[in-house]
Amino acid sequence: MEQLKPGEISALIKEQIKHYHEKIEMNDVGTVISVGDGIALIQGLEHAMASELLLFPGDVYGMILNLEENHVAAVLLGDDIGIKEGDEVKRTNRIVEVPVGDVMLDRVVNALGQPIDGKGEIPSTKTRPVERVAPGVMTRKGVHQPLMTGLKIIDSMIPIGKGQRELIIGDRQTGKTAIAVDAILNQKGQNVNCIYVAIGQKASTVAQIVEKLRQNGSMDYTTVVCATASELAPLQFIAPYSGCTIGEEWMEQGKDVLIIYDDLSKHAVAYRTMSLLIRRPPGREAYPGDVFYLHSRLLERAAKLNDELGGGSLTALPIIETQAGDISAYIPTNVISITDGQIFLQTELFNSGVRPAVDSGLSVSRVGSAAQTKAMKKVSGSLKLDLAQYHELLAFTQFGSDLDPVTKATIDHGARLTELLKQGQYLPLTMAYQVLSLYAAKNGFLKDVSVEKVHVFEEQMHKYFKTNHKELVDKLESTGTLSDELTSKIQTVMEKFLEEYKLMNEA
Repeated sequence: MEQLKPGEISALIKEQIKHYHEKIEMNDVGTVISVGDGIALIQGLEHAMASELLLFPGDVYGMILNLEENHVAAVLLGDDIGIKEGDEVKRTNRIVEVPVGDVMLDRVVNALGQPIDGKGEIPSTKTRPVERVAPGVMTRKGVHQPLMTGLKIIDSMIPIGKGQRELIIGDRQTGKTAIAVDAILNQKGQNVNCIYVAIGQKASTVAQIVEKLRQNGSMDYTTVVCATASELAPLQFIAPYSGCTIGEEWMEQGKDVLIIYDDLSKHAVAYRTMSLLIRRPPGREAYPGDVFYLHSRLLERAAKLNDELGGGSLTALPIIETQAGDISAYIPTNVISITDGQIFLQTELFNSGVRPAVDSGLSVSRVGSAAQTKAMKKVSGSLKLDLAQYHELLAFTQFGSDLDPVTKATIDHGARLTELLKQGQYLPLTMAYQVLSLYAAKNGFLKDVSVEKVHVFEEQMHKYFKTNHKELVDKLESTGTLSDELTSKIQTVMEKFLEEYKLMNEA
């Protein structure tokens, strides 16, 4: 083997040192090989990272999704009209980040955390990467505090706890978003920050929701992250992660956060679009194989942290849209298996005037009564069973008219319960008033009230307590328990009210 002379070795080293800076530059700058459909293939970015931001000509940003052997594939977060083959692309050395902190409250932002509400720039000093590993088991605590939605049917039978992931699932136009918005409205004065993430919704729908929140003074503790149907698939893909990141900042400060993902069906479709364009192999229903990981890594970030870490919580209410009630489809089954229960909405119930159209039989909360106050637990214990018996007997009695007294009593009680659990949109109730309503039903106060008058009775009863016995309502709200003394006082007041109600209605 021929030996290199000392002079040649030094010449080689000098040559390498001369081109050293050029090599570094080459790793940080790439060239566009092809561009189209919002996807760019780039050569030369040897040290690029997954999910890194790239800067294209015309100040358009892109995000790396695929790291191939000879090139990287990036999705563009802006228009690709001004980008052509041979253009220079620069690395930013930054993973996709969003601004966080209290400055995000009362703001409407896009998927990258940039304001779109016309209120000027967000004066944020802190940012966080949108992708992050979920808190580990040792950093968590069991879910034990209730997060009240203000809806009787949910808080009594399908309770949601702080740090839980409860899926809202049903066909389109069954009131899924209405439940989520009511839950946000009910957090007023509860020290819970809220985030509403709109994925693939119409801009007009999102504007209506923002306006409703503003009218109720709920935007003061809410951030809206918006990636509408007209926006690019990559922005719809990032939006829920951005919302989650904003919430995690508050969770780590020891605060309670509620986040709504509306909806993850459209999120999966946006991801499928991107994946097919960058030539990832399609699987079932043309979704890529990692679509389960897409939602699991998002929803696992919802947690109740232990006391050493401040005891903050992030409660997630993902929404999934089904086709003709098919909860056994690919995306619904995926998300059902990741969450701690589901609120199932039925089209038939919605069309028959039962709203919220919650199917109490198919809906479940895997946290259960651990996320309920003692008072609520006491009055709602037999609700699910009562309703199940009512529905079963109702189907059975359609064939015959002769009913024994027990069957008739069960059906009458079930009909009044069903009527009582109906609730108008944007009218969430505090825990105390929900307990009073359910107490009245459980202890036979509705027996002599006709089914169509149940709501009138409930409204007047709440008014009566508010006007004449506010101290009982306040005590029930503050303690969350029905002590023997409080129960007997409520019983006496209700008996008195029932007499007055009968006199008024007979007159």
